[in-house]
Amino acid sequence: MQKRKLGKSNLEVSAIGLGCMGMSFSYGPPKDKQEMISLLRAAVDRGITFFDTAEVYGPFTNEELVGEALAPFRGRVVIATKFGFELSGSDHRPGAAGLNSRPEHIKQAVEGSLKRLQVETIDLLYQHRVDPNVPIEEVAGTVKELIQQGKVKHFGLSEAGVQTIRRAHAVQPLTALQSEYSLWTRTPEKEVIPTLEELGIGFVPYSPLGRGFLTGKIDEKTSFDSSDFRSTLPRFTPEALKANQALIDLLGTIAQRKKATPAQIALAWLLAQKPWIVPIPGTTKLQRLEENIGAVEVKLTTDDLREIESAAANITVVGARYPERFEQMTGR
Repeated sequence: MQKRKLGKSNLEVSAIGLGCMGMSFSYGPPKDKQEMISLLRAAVDRGITFFDTAEVYGPFTNEELVGEALAPFRGRVVIATKFGFELSGSDHRPGAAGLNSRPEHIKQAVEGSLKRLQVETIDLLYQHRVDPNVPIEEVAGTVKELIQQGKVKHFGLSEAGVQTIRRAHAVQPLTALQSEYSLWTRTPEKEVIPTLEELGIGFVPYSPLGRGFLTGKIDEKTSFDSSDFRSTLPRFTPEALKANQALIDLLGTIAQRKKATPAQIALAWLLAQKPWIVPIPGTTKLQRLEENIGAVEVKLTTDDLREIESAAANITVVGARYPERFEQMTGR
């Protein structure tokens, strides 16, 4: 497996990471724990060294799963987790109580994550969403203290806007930004990616396969269980799925020529954008894990990239990424 460095930080990880959320949360009922432990260990065997989780996934159960599965590989893998949601309150849906990045809450969250992940230091700690009620300087200052105490190694933000990125970075240098980025969500290209390049911050795209859509396995006839959060997303209504099929056709055409799959082309496209981009596709199946890892071997030429670019320019993606309440939490 090829390695990549996240920005100027020298944090070296596998060129493709593994998003672990769906193993416990969000995409239907939680999967069988032993099966997921085997999958996580299979990922390590195949060269993946970068694993992504968060306190809110479950809540808590995903960190526990990742901690148990990766315990035998301490020092060989990089585990990223996140803080920033209020997890108390009467509504027990994860994060329903809103955001909380107050310093004392961050410190509490980190103690919990360290225990669940069974580690002495968190390799990469992200603020999950920007909290408008807490100045980002205060958040960065708190993480800086945790770094000085040896509880955290690297600091990251998720779905933050460029002003926030700059302000945080001035207090405690950021190693990575994690935001949604793929052929059907290209918002970061305008301002975010140039800012990351300028400051030497790595980029970790989540949902690099468009929550499964870019694999070509979903169409307007696909129905989602109510425990699958895609059932609430504007971009996953039958009308939007039908309208967005043109992207799949484009990936399919190139995939055939490259003897690859649409998912591999979608990931190879991301890898080709910048050498400091590390996508973290999630999966619960070994064959998909192997397919995603295979994307690293797919070489897109400048002609291929130009062709994707000009075809994609004529495709308008239909539907918002999130319902409005969640959309408001991005880009701040």
